[in-house]
Amino acid sequence: MEDEQEQQKHNIDQDDENEIVAEGASVVHGEPPSDGNAPPKVDSEAEILQEKVTKQIVKEGHGQKPSKYATCFLHYRAWTESTQHKFEDTWNEQQPLELVLGKEKKEMTGLSIGVASMKSGERALLHVGWELAYGKDGSFSFPNVPPMADVLYEVELIGFDETKEGKARSDMTVEERIGAADRRKMDGNALFKEEKLEEAMQQYEMAIAYMGDDFMFQLFGKYRDMALAVKNPCHLNMAACLIKLKRYEEAIAHCSMVLTEDENNVKALFRRGKARTELGQTDAAREDLLKARKYAPEDKAITRELKLLAEHDKAVYQKQKEIYKGIFGPRPEPKPKHGVIVTQLILIWQWLISLFYRLFKREKRHAD
Repeated sequence: MEDEQEQQKHNIDQDDENEIVAEGASVVHGEPPSDGNAPPKVDSEAEILQEKVTKQIVKEGHGQKPSKYATCFLHYRAWTESTQHKFEDTWNEQQPLELVLGKEKKEMTGLSIGVASMKSGERALLHVGWELAYGKDGSFSFPNVPPMADVLYEVELIGFDETKEGKARSDMTVEERIGAADRRKMDGNALFKEEKLEEAMQQYEMAIAYMGDDFMFQLFGKYRDMALAVKNPCHLNMAACLIKLKRYEEAIAHCSMVLTEDENNVKALFRRGKARTELGQTDAAREDLLKARKYAPEDKAITRELKLLAEHDKAVYQKQKEIYKGIFGPRPEPKPKHGVIVTQLILIWQWLISLFYRLFKREKRHAD
């Protein structure tokens, strides 16, 4: 218990081999995927990969392309081309798909052809004919795809493991999966130090993919602790990168995943609070930062962020005060209009003279 408390007090500005501190790194501008409601609009030239498969590049990748039997990790969204109905989205689930090229399900043949043509980090729009998708009969379970439906895929290849690097995840032992994930995490840390944030995030996502929900549910005791010791730092490192890329909603999601397992994790609380501050969610941000300070009272980064939040609140209060003062403040006294007063006095004086004159004439007639 003492060791756990000591770990929580560990200064969040101190870098170590497991977790990355991004606060001092250069800002790198990245591009998040489309909002996912509809297929992205792409104006790049279409490449014909096969008679029923074409590809348009949305974002260029790097390095080599995967070979046959490589284990690929990817995110994708899928729509029926005719109705634009979205039936799958791994980004929403925050769980990349593992696809072994050459061993894919029949309905993913077209998707595999597209992935085989991609480099790590590449994002593309694939047009796949129904013959290489869900076929003549479609699918009436999950996902629900009508018969003879051509499919659009927005795909991002996170990365891949060649066959020489090891087995498919499903064939690995627990230790092998955790070890493979840890190697990916370390590769991500090295890329981060080179300020290659997008490439670093690909490594972290691949590491997380080795430890999906189906795997974690099966772990207990020391094996679960071993897995979380790799998985949680990957989520935290992803959050650090995403904050630098100004993708705050995604950063919050990764921090929340860590807090589901460890509700008092200082780095997760701090980074989620920082991201919430950037989104203007000041009450929620303050709650996170105050809780982080409770477990790391001497941490300067937390103190600095709370100070910035207090200054922001003060500036907002002063602005609101000025607005309300203008709306509800005292009305200024009207200045006397001297010209109008003089005119009114002259009229009164003329009326009095006229009145005395009439009275004088009446008295004179009575006297006569």
